[in-house]
Amino acid sequence: MPNFCAAPNCTRKSTQSDLAFFRFPRDPARCQKWVENCRRADLEDKTPDQLNKHYRLCAKHFETSMICRTSPYRTVLRDNAIPTIFDLTSHLNNPHSRHRKRIKELSEDEIRTLKQKKIDETSEQEQKHKETNNSNAQNLSAEEGGEEQDEDILPLTLEEKENKEYLKSLFEILILMGKQNIPLDGHEADEIPEGLFTPDNFQALLECRINSGEEVLRKRFETTAVNTLFCSKTQQKQMLEICESCIREETLREVRDSHFFSIITDDVVVDIAGEEHLPVLVRFVDESHNLREEFVGFLPYEADAEILAVKFHTTITEKWGLNMEYCRGQAYIVSSGFSSKMKVVACRLLEKYPQAIYTLCSSCALNMWLAKSVPVMGVSVALGTIEEVCSFFHRSPQLLLELDNVIAVLFQNNEDRGNELKQICHSQWTGRHDAFEILVDLLQALVLCLDGINNDTNIRWNNCIAGRAFVLCSAVTDFDFIVTIVVLKNVLSFTRAFGKNLQGQTSDVFFAASSLTAVLHSLNEVMENIEVYHEFWFEEATNLATKLDIQMKLPGKFRRAQQGNLDAQLTSESYYKEALSVPTVEHIIQELKDIFSEQHLKALKCLSLVPSVMGQLKFNTSEEHHADMYRSDLPNPDTLSAELHCWRIKWKHRGKDIELPSTIYEALHLPDIKFFPNVYALLKVLCILPVMKVENERYENGRRHLKAYLRNTLTDQRSSNLALLNINFDIKHDLDLMVDTYIKLYTAKSELPTGNSETIENT
Repeated sequence: MPNFCAAPNCTRKSTQSDLAFFRFPRDPARCQKWVENCRRADLEDKTPDQLNKHYRLCAKHFETSMICRTSPYRTVLRDNAIPTIFDLTSHLNNPHSRHRKRIKELSEDEIRTLKQKKIDETSEQEQKHKETNNSNAQNLSAEEGGEEQDEDILPLTLEEKENKEYLKSLFEILILMGKQNIPLDGHEADEIPEGLFTPDNFQALLECRINSGEEVLRKRFETTAVNTLFCSKTQQKQMLEICESCIREETLREVRDSHFFSIITDDVVVDIAGEEHLPVLVRFVDESHNLREEFVGFLPYEADAEILAVKFHTTITEKWGLNMEYCRGQAYIVSSGFSSKMKVVACRLLEKYPQAIYTLCSSCALNMWLAKSVPVMGVSVALGTIEEVCSFFHRSPQLLLELDNVIAVLFQNNEDRGNELKQICHSQWTGRHDAFEILVDLLQALVLCLDGINNDTNIRWNNCIAGRAFVLCSAVTDFDFIVTIVVLKNVLSFTRAFGKNLQGQTSDVFFAASSLTAVLHSLNEVMENIEVYHEFWFEEATNLATKLDIQMKLPGKFRRAQQGNLDAQLTSESYYKEALSVPTVEHIIQELKDIFSEQHLKALKCLSLVPSVMGQLKFNTSEEHHADMYRSDLPNPDTLSAELHCWRIKWKHRGKDIELPSTIYEALHLPDIKFFPNVYALLKVLCILPVMKVENERYENGRRHLKAYLRNTLTDQRSSNLALLNINFDIKHDLDLMVDTYIKLYTAKSELPTGNSETIENT
């Protein structure tokens, strides 16, 4: 649907012009200035939300200094942009016209005020012009001259219309391929018999549409040389980049409208075209007050942490056009090898944007988050082995059934625990808070099952499965693996309840913030008495190894390094204390302090705004003290104290049949929430913190669609452009905008290039 300019005497619309069109701002003060300058009486009684949703101004009404082109695909206004260029007299030439955009008649006082304002503005501009050099003045006049020439919009010729329709058909095919997850390439070259030409998937779909009677494509096809590709790889790449940018922009527009957002990276590093990428999601509250988590793109991974931090910031601010001043949270779920580097990214962003709090992510259990961040190679290897074992048994129902049978035999005397473990094994248990406790209980069953699959005399399993079982059995029966999981189980037992509460209800998260001191106290006590604690842990590990008939020994890498000068006093127990237990406990203490900073804890204390938490505290709360960090985010900070008092009174003296809202989601959807603008603003900011879970799973589309795409797409068929189209298949797209953008950027290339290429015969 085209956008029409709301300015008086302006007839431009988006389908006839390459000009950018801008929404009225939601900020009441700026919006009022826009309305005043437009001089349209019918807009004065409309709210900023209504104006933002339904009215636009084209770029011709703004000074060039107010317009910023952040990328080839996107033009935005500066934060302080005000429209000043209007035609308020041309309608006088036709006084009998009935124009819907009627200009407001000004009184004499208003005219005098307006003239004085113009005089003041003119004097300011003259002062600025004196400070600029002559060359800049010449460039400015040249630009203004160019603008005057562009005033007249020429109608499209027949050839231009046909070209747009042709490009629209190409875009439709690319969008279809992206949404249906169809790779661009078809058969591999070695799969095709010699002498037979088979088009790739894109070319095949083109021919299909031509054969179905699409005249625009057929006409172009018949006039194209037979030795050229109907759509070159270069052109496909250009069009895919535009598709990706336009689809992403739809999401980012909603993010900008909501102002505040958080940045999250998912827990997988994706291989695309032989390079590692980080999937980036953005969390925000939309205009319907729903917390959403949407995928916005892949960020190329860099080995150097400082370079990664710079590119991460540049991509978000310059390429994607998000204002990091509005970022209120950041969380990075990554595997153990990348944790330290992403921590550098978080620190660099915090230095520039102190309110972008570094937090845990609600989709990851605290204990697994902590384990992945431990900078000990043995821990990284153990975590990888655990994931591989879980994936192995989930390859088929027969493998899970085999494991169930082994568990049933081992737990004959404790059927309840056996049935519980069977149920756990059928889930993705490696992401649980108690994953290491489960693993220790399951270890004997896993070893016996893997060993049985490898040595099966009935040949029920193919060589691939049997070989994989052998490798995994060797890994889990290594003494280094046994000690590692036992130490992790015991150390992380101190944070298990704390982490579980962080993924619980809003009240659980609020009270968990108060229990952090006790958790750190317990861990510090362990550190002070590490000799005693490690002795018990190592004894548990040796007993488990003995039970599984596993030989106790030092890691082979360490033995080889010490060969010839091995200290006689060094024992396995002392080695694992220094190499595993001490660094693990020290790191977990420090990581908890880093994640739960003073700002993070203050933010969690603000959760007492949620009425159910307020009720549990007998309505004796002090949100104002903790909310100081968000004072600049409030619409009316001076009235915060009085508003919070009214908010408490509202719920303290509610009717007997009225239940207290128990989540931020419920509070945001209260019919009278807009009567508490400061509370509303605070709840929106708290809601987007990554540590808060998404209450309604259907708004967590980005993460679910991302995992589905990675699960269903072969590594060599992945494309960052097509991935965005597939993951965001439910986001609307504007074909006209894509075509216009392509013509603007690649005008000289809108006609298909010629040159020797694949031969495509007419059919």
